[in-house]
Amino acid sequence: MTFDDVVLGRRSIRGYKQQAVPKAVIKEIIELAMRAPSSLNTQPWNFYVLAGEPLDRIRAGNTERNLAGVPHSREFRTHGEYGGAHRERQIGIAKQLFAAMGIAREDKEARLDWVLRGFRQFDAPVSVVVTYDRSIHGSDIGPFDCGAVANALVNAAWSRGLGCVINSQGIMQSPVVREHAAIPDDQVIMICIAMGYPDDDFPANAVVSERKSVDEAAVFVGFED
Repeated sequence: MTFDDVVLGRRSIRGYKQQAVPKAVIKEIIELAMRAPSSLNTQPWNFYVLAGEPLDRIRAGNTERNLAGVPHSREFRTHGEYGGAHRERQIGIAKQLFAAMGIAREDKEARLDWVLRGFRQFDAPVSVVVTYDRSIHGSDIGPFDCGAVANALVNAAWSRGLGCVINSQGIMQSPVVREHAAIPDDQVIMICIAMGYPDDDFPANAVVSERKSVDEAAVFVGFED
């Protein structure tokens, strides 16, 4: 694939074949992802790559705690509910996904099942938990670098026939993730990325999210028309 093929073709994958992903391929993807830009080359990121029974224990723990009403314990700052244009875009992608899956607005059971899929990391065969070193916690640079490496990782995976979705629901219950992924206390859990071979028969996988235009997003200063 060319770079344009990867960037324009990639989409979030929420349904996976239950096919093992070779460890060697994941290592190759992570190696590519770590060429992402990093402030002063500090490279604060680390990766805990989960499959099999440990990942199943995280799925179960996430689901049980969330259904029991245990408050979320994400380790990064959250902003509360979106408003304005951000909320409109959030609603827009939800409508696209629910339409693809045939989930009606009044179908509370189906909507709950969709939420639980997120807690289960979309039943993907692999989950990559991205952390950064606690020694730099409190600065926005570490999380910024982790965002860059996460973007590079999903694109590298796509170039090798693997799909991903960046998923904060999978780390909502951070004590569960920390325990079963054996993440030490000197790491801050930033995000997780579900990964696997896309199930082409899963309707939501065909959804391509809309993007605002360059004219909406960019201001050009000092250029001649």
